[in-house]
Amino acid sequence: MIIPDNVTAQLSPAPRRHPRNALPGRAHPSRGPTLPAQTLEHFNTAPPDEARRSLLACLHSTRWAHRLTAHRPYPDLPALLAAADEAAYDLSPKDLTEALAAEHLPALPARTYAAASMALSAAAAAYEARFGHTFVICLDGVAPAETLDRVLAAIRSRLANDPEDERVATADELRRLARQRLGRLLAGRGAAPLGGPAAGRDRPQRAGARQNTGPALPAAAPTHPSVHL
Repeated sequence: MIIPDNVTAQLSPAPRRHPRNALPGRAHPSRGPTLPAQTLEHFNTAPPDEARRSLLACLHSTRWAHRLTAHRPYPDLPALLAAADEAAYDLSPKDLTEALAAEHLPALPARTYAAASMALSAAAAAYEARFGHTFVICLDGVAPAETLDRVLAAIRSRLANDPEDERVATADELRRLARQRLGRLLAGRGAAPLGGPAAGRDRPQRAGARQNTGPALPAAAPTHPSVHL
């Protein structure tokens, strides 16, 4: 799908010599549930409802959370992460719809250009119009200054997918997000909000998943904290 000229034109950053084009922004407020850090031992022995709440903060799929809770205890974190991956590969279309309903745009740095925010909103709207659901991406290892660039490039790339290819790509991004959040939660760093910035490293993507890159835009952040993909 081709983004209209009036959208792609906005992807070029406003010149830095015009300060009025660079509006002060603020970090996105936290979205979705957040949880304090915990240990694997606590997760293994917690009441089922508490364990499921922890898992739903990582991926909002009831079936995924029930499955992982039912198979406790896990001998170590890699075993839990492997089980989380396998359960995520088995998500049905209904499960994916449930999970996507809790996802939002990743948090961006502290400032952005107004034109870039408008381009992001327009690209997100084009994506949702084509595929009927929120755009999600795992920004594993991406520096905060590159977040806006990576999200815009990924939307442009994935708009060219057919619906089935995009369903596969979306499911894999959700799996990677769940793995990253669960690893953070049980590694002593707490669970990031759904849709929050990724951190750490992930294993290579499953065959068929798409990896997106693009030209760098200036370090920036949203003038519109509620921008939602």
